[in-house]
Amino acid sequence: MLRHALVLVALLPLGTAGAQEAGKPLPVVASFSILGDLVKQVGGARVAVTNLVGPDQDAHVYQAKPADAKSVREARLVVINGLGFESFMPRLIKSSGTKAHIVTASTGIRTLEKAEKPAHEHGHGHRHGHGHDHGKIDPHAWQSIEAVKVYVANIRDGLAKADPAGAEIYARNAHDYLAQLDTLKTEIAALFADVPREKRVIITTHDAFGYFARDMDVTFVAVQGLSTEGEASAKDVARVIKLAKERKAAAIFIETMTSPRLAEQIARESGARVGGALYSDALSDEKGPAATYIALMRHNAKAIRAALGE
Repeated sequence: MLRHALVLVALLPLGTAGAQEAGKPLPVVASFSILGDLVKQVGGARVAVTNLVGPDQDAHVYQAKPADAKSVREARLVVINGLGFESFMPRLIKSSGTKAHIVTASTGIRTLEKAEKPAHEHGHGHRHGHGHDHGKIDPHAWQSIEAVKVYVANIRDGLAKADPAGAEIYARNAHDYLAQLDTLKTEIAALFADVPREKRVIITTHDAFGYFARDMDVTFVAVQGLSTEGEASAKDVARVIKLAKERKAAAIFIETMTSPRLAEQIARESGARVGGALYSDALSDEKGPAATYIALMRHNAKAIRAALGE
């Protein structure tokens, strides 16, 4: 009888056993730091999160390392953004041989189509200018709080699948965090309530704020396209300067992953002022102003509002 019992134990599926039953946190890999924070908010102490692309790093140009394959292989859950954002992830997941459950956090959101060509205006949920490619999806959906609420639900469900014993905890944590996101959205919307629509014009060096533009009715004029991989041409810069003058843009913002020289040139030639740094695709380190997703959104919104003036 004892021998039969031992055989049955040996044959139990590992998918519901493993790290949690051993008293260890569930190993989760997030493709970049913003997703990693969302996983921590939902998973709490039951998860150990590894971010492949860390704070202040650029996922657009990231090259996977051998250690990343090891992290993915050993994970029980892998969380990616999807929408073509992490070009390195499909090959990494395949080559790692991981058996982890894969969660695409953006599944089910209302996406935006964006032009890959830079130096266009993006605001009010529409696209303007020429050179549109309607087949391109803007992957920067975390700049929408409403979209991140969908991310949180997908992460909650993924964690529950990888660790059924923690399902109630994940559900409770997600519920509490969703309430925080509702409060954040109300707070940010109130910041812009007294600014006339025609004055809500901001220049950025990278086209990463289309979802923020849609949600908060702010117009962004971007020099670079959806990816930071390419360099802005002299023609693109000239077009942005012209648009900035025509629209009387209040300020140009430097994303934390780009050189300030371009922003300084545009500010100098357009009359806009340099409004500081915005966090687009990554959190700051723990000592910075955007160490969590909520802190990132609050920092960006306050910086933009301050640039728009009274």
